[in-house]
Amino acid sequence: MKRVVLFLGTNLAILVVLGISANILMNLFAPETGTVGGMNLTALLILAAVFGMGGSFISLAMSKWMAKRMTGAQVIEQPRTSTEMWLLNTVQRQAEQAGIGMPEVAIYNSPQVNAFATGMSRNKALVAVSTGLLNSMQQDEVEAVLGHEISHVANGDMVTLALIQGVLNTFVIFFSRVIGNFVDRVLLKNEDGHGVGFWVTTMLAQIVLGILASMIVFWFSRRREFRADAGGAELAGRYKMINALKRLAQTHNEPLPEQLAAFGINGGIGGGLRRLFMTHPPLAERIAVLERAP
Repeated sequence: MKRVVLFLGTNLAILVVLGISANILMNLFAPETGTVGGMNLTALLILAAVFGMGGSFISLAMSKWMAKRMTGAQVIEQPRTSTEMWLLNTVQRQAEQAGIGMPEVAIYNSPQVNAFATGMSRNKALVAVSTGLLNSMQQDEVEAVLGHEISHVANGDMVTLALIQGVLNTFVIFFSRVIGNFVDRVLLKNEDGHGVGFWVTTMLAQIVLGILASMIVFWFSRRREFRADAGGAELAGRYKMINALKRLAQTHNEPLPEQLAAFGINGGIGGGLRRLFMTHPPLAERIAVLERAP
C-alpha cells in the first residue's frame, strides 16, 4: 500500500504545482471578457492542456535519464562477459523481430528480480534488467522477460501512457477550477474575484479528480501487461513466458521506484479496492491467461 500512497502523492503534488501555475497565468492572460461565470473557459482549457500534456511528455522525454539515475543502471557499451554479449544479441534479435530500433541495454545492481523498459519512442528506448533477475532465472526465462519488455516498446506503451496521463491531467486541472469557481461564485456568492472558497474547493477537487484519474491510468497499465505478455510469448515462446512469470511469482520483490513501477515486469498481489491502484495484474491471472491461449 505504501507504493500506491507514494505514487498518488507524487502525482497529486505535480498536479497541485501545475494547477497553481495555471492559476497565475489565468490571472495574467485570461481576462474575463467572453467568460462563463467569470471564467474564460477557452483560455483555461488551453492552459490546462499546455500544463497537463506538457508535464507528462517532459517526464517521458526525461524517462531514460531518470531511470538510469534512480536505478544506477549501466548501459552495456562493450560487452565484458558472455552474459552481457548474450543480452545484447538477444535484445537485438527480438528488436528486429518486433520491427523497432535497437534499444540501449543496461544492467542495474539489485537483488530484486525485475526488469523494465522506458524511453521517448519505439526506436530510442532503454531495456534494463536487474542482477537479481540474471542470477535467479534460467536463460530461457530471461529471454521471455526481455521479449516482454521489447513488446512494451514495440506497442508504444510508454508514449500511450504519457498521452493518457496528459489528457487526464488536462481535465483534472480544468474541471477542478470550474468546480472551484462554481462554489465560489454560485454557492458562496463571491463577486469580487476568486476568494478562499475557490482556492480550497479547487485543491480538494484536484485531489479527488487526481485519484480518479490515477485509477484510469492504472487500468490502462494493467491492460497493456497482458499485451506485453502475449508479445513476450510470441518472441520467446509461450512456455518460456509462463515459466518466467511463475519464477517471478516465487520471489518476494520490493517494487521499482514510483516513476518506473508501471514499466517493470514484476506485478503484485491484491484484490478489491487495492486492485484499482495496481499497475500490474496479479501474476496468477497473467499466467492463467497465457495458459488458456491457443
